[in-house]
Amino acid sequence: MSTDETVGAGWVDRSAVLKTLLGFVVAIVLVYLIGAVVGWEETIERLRTAEATWVLAGAASALACLVVWGKTWHVVLEAIGIDVPYRRLVVTFLSATFANYVTPMGQAGGEPFIAYILARDTGASYEESLASVVTSDLIRMLPFFTVGGVGLGYLLLTTGRLPGAVRPFALVLMGLAVGLPLLAAFSWRFRHRLREWILAVVSPLARRTDRISIASVRDRIDRLYGSIEIVARSPRALLVAVAYAYVGWILFALPLYFSAVALGTPVSVLLVCFLVPVTVVAGSTPLPGGLAAIEGTLVALLTALTALSTTDALAVTTVYRLVSYWLVVAVGGVATLWVIRRN
Repeated sequence: MSTDETVGAGWVDRSAVLKTLLGFVVAIVLVYLIGAVVGWEETIERLRTAEATWVLAGAASALACLVVWGKTWHVVLEAIGIDVPYRRLVVTFLSATFANYVTPMGQAGGEPFIAYILARDTGASYEESLASVVTSDLIRMLPFFTVGGVGLGYLLLTTGRLPGAVRPFALVLMGLAVGLPLLAAFSWRFRHRLREWILAVVSPLARRTDRISIASVRDRIDRLYGSIEIVARSPRALLVAVAYAYVGWILFALPLYFSAVALGTPVSVLLVCFLVPVTVVAGSTPLPGGLAAIEGTLVALLTALTALSTTDALAVTTVYRLVSYWLVVAVGGVATLWVIRRN
């Protein structure tokens, strides 16, 4: 069985769908409990005062972010030599986002599926498609940590000392900002040793089944590395992709700012620079899209770092998640149905 067939079959696996649905049920119950502690009646009253114009601005920003980040992926694909119309690719990217948003561990579930779909959409190999997805993901991660560092610096300058509830998040953010680039550099520097380690792990499986062979695994790894190396040798393409990544990040962060403005409780833009990366980190939980974890974290941080009451913090968080998560899931779900239908 080929890798492409395995990935495609896994996407429609019934047990995976049931686990995802169960995850949503658990997450929604937890979100309800957070609201029950704060007070849903008071929160709903605050939500009724939200200005529709700013809510719509947040929704438009959330969708525009995906359109721009889709361009990041498009640039990487062109560097590899994969020709696919952008209007077609942006639908595929919306589908990829949907896959990530409904998969446990937040942002880490859709890459194999979307590489499989891209390989079927174009003449690219699965390894080339996966290389483009991994590379564009790494590029889009860059603004989260650099801008998050700016937000953390703002907090230190304005408060002098971080509140106790904030310190763990600040430490995790700093650790990821330093650790992930080092890990990526280390993995690339010693990629040949990493390949041999993977082959050593696969070797016992290859001896027990004819579905896996050491030669095919080695060939796939080499093709993956080769595709990434092509992008690395294209500095102009990397620069353009990084520029799109930063513009997309601004659009990704603005919905939180617009949500606060909509309720008449503005939050500093520099504080948003810290809060948004932290919520992404908090979203790395075994629940779809970081549900409940992001809501709880954002309510706690807003009350700790601003003058907002818990009711106002939950109202802002609710508007923010409606426009930045549930709207994207709805649009991405439609895109996924379209992608599956056309394939």
